[in-house]
Amino acid sequence: MGTSNIERQEKNTGWLMVIPALLILALVFIYPIGRAFWLSLFTQNLGTQLQPVFAGFDNYVRMVGDGRFWQSMGNTAVFTVISVVLELILGMGIALILNQSFRGRGIVRTIAILPWALPTAIMGLAWAWIFNDQYGVVNDLLQRLGLIDEGINWLGDPTLAMVSLIIADVWKTTPFISVILLAGLQSIPQDLYEAYAIDGANSWQSFRQITLPLIMPQILIAMLFRFAQAFGIFDLVQVMTGGGPGGATETVSIYIYATVMRYLDFGYGSALVVVTFLLLIAAVALTAFLLAKVRTRSD
Repeated sequence: MGTSNIERQEKNTGWLMVIPALLILALVFIYPIGRAFWLSLFTQNLGTQLQPVFAGFDNYVRMVGDGRFWQSMGNTAVFTVISVVLELILGMGIALILNQSFRGRGIVRTIAILPWALPTAIMGLAWAWIFNDQYGVVNDLLQRLGLIDEGINWLGDPTLAMVSLIIADVWKTTPFISVILLAGLQSIPQDLYEAYAIDGANSWQSFRQITLPLIMPQILIAMLFRFAQAFGIFDLVQVMTGGGPGGATETVSIYIYATVMRYLDFGYGSALVVVTFLLLIAAVALTAFLLAKVRTRSD
């Protein structure tokens, strides 16, 4: 009986400690989404003199036939998938290198994390200058190497503009993934590698049979964080291309910003927020499920 009372008291104490965090989470997360859903049921734009007029699900019906929305969703998907996959591959390689013992490893680790620590907007501006067709470093190097005769308009071509954004994002956020994976690598006992080497395993077999399964939780965390961040990318795109040329790099966040802040269409912008949020939740849940299945099979 005494043990039961102690467990009940510990449970109540735990809830008392968690409730403030839940209230803050509801204030900064649940309430804005609920408010956005409520606003999405109204038409509130310049046509209504910014007065809310109940419209039911008209904004969602309008979204189905909105080609610009689906184009921005496709751009977001392309940017997210390619950038996250490249960051995971490069981040794994960097983490494996930084996990080795060599002179000056601490300094190298510090330098490797600098791109992620710098403000995204400032680095976006720097990358915009790097890819400038007249004064950019990229064109200058290519011309000095004799690979091109005249400057390439990197940010003026639809395909090259997306490539430029992906390169900038990979450079900026790969250190984030490498740090997470490095933490996982450092938690693996070296005895496992030594025992596996005695059995005749090579480096690739050790990586596939020991390293990869044991750092799968860190891979899952890194993938989920980066997937959500890349899906909601705004500042890098806004600074480098503004969604151009011709909407070729316009992401969902850029489209929502234009709808609300430029066109003052608050009802439709709220509907875009709600749908984007639900799609993001579904995509993250699917990614987590697939990675969990892969982890289960590897175990």
